[in-house]
Order: sequence, then C-alpha cells, then structure tokens
Amino acid sequence: MIRITFLGTAAARPTVGRNVTALAVQREGDLFLFDCGEGTQRQMMRYQSGFDVRAIFVTHLHADHILGLPGLLRTMALQGRTEALHVYGPPKSRRTLEEVMRLGVERLPFPVPVVELEPGAHVQYDEFQIHAVPADHGVTAVGWALLEEDRLGRFDVDAARAAGVPEGPMFGRLHRGETIEVDGRVFDPSEFVGPSRPGRKVVFTGDTRPTEGVQAAARGADLLVHEATFLDEERDRAEETRHSTAAGAAELAARAEVRQLVLTHVSARYSDAPDRLEEEARAIFPDVRVARDGLVVEVPFREDA
Repeated sequence: MIRITFLGTAAARPTVGRNVTALAVQREGDLFLFDCGEGTQRQMMRYQSGFDVRAIFVTHLHADHILGLPGLLRTMALQGRTEALHVYGPPKSRRTLEEVMRLGVERLPFPVPVVELEPGAHVQYDEFQIHAVPADHGVTAVGWALLEEDRLGRFDVDAARAAGVPEGPMFGRLHRGETIEVDGRVFDPSEFVGPSRPGRKVVFTGDTRPTEGVQAAARGADLLVHEATFLDEERDRAEETRHSTAAGAAELAARAEVRQLVLTHVSARYSDAPDRLEEEARAIFPDVRVARDGLVVEVPFREDA
C-alpha cells in the first residue's frame, strides 16, 4: 500500500482552510514526510498520519516548507522518540536546516543527521528508492520520486500443482527464481513464474516551474503531485517566481504520460475557488484533482501488472 496524506496544500501563506506545505507518504510500514511547513505537527494529529516518521525530505529552504521542523522535532522528543531521524535536502541546505531545527530546541534525545542530495542521487530502502529530482524554483531546489523495484512475476499455482510440486516452501523457492529438485525431478522457475512486474512510482515536485527534468522524472508515474500556484491568466507571474500554472502542470503530466495528477501549493487567491484550477487543468489532462488539506490518495498496483 502507498497512501498519500496531504497535510498542507497552501502556497506561501496559510489560509483558514489550508495549511502550508507538507505531505505524508506511507508505504507499507514506512512513513515519510515531504516538506514541513509551520504547524505540520498539528496537521499530523488532525489527519492521524502518526509521528513514526522514518525520514523527512525537504524540497527547498523557503520558510513555508521548513518552519514546522522545530515544533515537530520537539513533539517527537516529548513522545519519547530515540531512533535517529534522517533529514534529506537539496545541495547546500545542511547548515540552514541544522540551524532551523535548533530553534527553541535545546537538545533532542535522538540524532537528526542532515544529508544533502544532488539531483539524480537517491536513498536506498528495502524494495524501493527515493530519488532527488531536478527542479527550477530560482533557489536550490529538488523534487522527490519514490520508485519501487520490480516485483516478482505472477506464480502459476495450478501449473505447479499439476506438475507435482509440493505446496509450501517449494512454491516460495520457485517464485523467488530458484531451481528446485523433487524426487529426482528438476523444476525450473521459468515454467511457473511470469515476467517481472513494475513497481509503483510517485513523484512530488515541490515548488518549480514545469521543466524537462521534472517531466523525465515523472515519465509513466502512477501519481504526480505537482504544484499549481497560479491560473494560466497569471503565467507571467508564475514564470517570474518560478512557479507553475494549473495548465502548465497538466501539460507536463500529459507529456509524461502519468496515470494521475494531483495539484497542490494553491495560492491564497484561489483557496476558496479551487475548481478554477481543476477546470483549467482538466481541459488538458482529464485525471486530475486539486488537493485539499486532509485529502488521502491511495496508489494501487496497476491492474495489468
């Protein structure tokens, strides 16, 4: 299971209905946080994402994406956390992140190592990776892409039974690609296991204008979470501030052939009328919605895989 919880969906400043940027991503038993705007810890309580965060991934150093870090760390400390919490950021972010995390926090009962990642670098976990994606926001910035490794092919249980393979551990060994021998008979896994199946891909752009680098990273993604700060009527303002319009994000999603697009980082001017953003994007890319705080999106495996 991959479950995305939108903890904050506003652009530079919060509104009554939208907090600033934060995204919780749960994959199986692992919970990750992408950006941490002010008040994120309260949003985590409100939307019940939990605080057992394995790592935090920061897109850039603008205040609305990092000022929630001191409060969140303090809350974790008061809850008794002792396990290390890695924080990953773009190049040249370590010193600032370390200074921000010390604000009002005398000491923590757990280490918080900060690691800078260049675009293209990744963090390896069991069965998946999180990659830094190139972004263009006028400051050093990255997006993040969660990429699962290929899964085992489908195991033909009926064929294995018909061939006389004993059920149980032998099935598992065949499925994992091992050749087995039973009563002098040799069974090759290719007889019972189909081709490997692709894992899922989820991409979170952070703040950026649409770029070829983001498009390449999002190619074929199951879910693209792209910022859409402005409508196309303000594309000059979007270009000036290195942000995206809803139309620009939708055009990128269409070119990248993603399966689903969710728009976030909504300017306060559209906070009460997100339908305008959705309508603009839907005219270009049909499977799109505008995120709201508390929205949960689950990313299933593809039916044909």
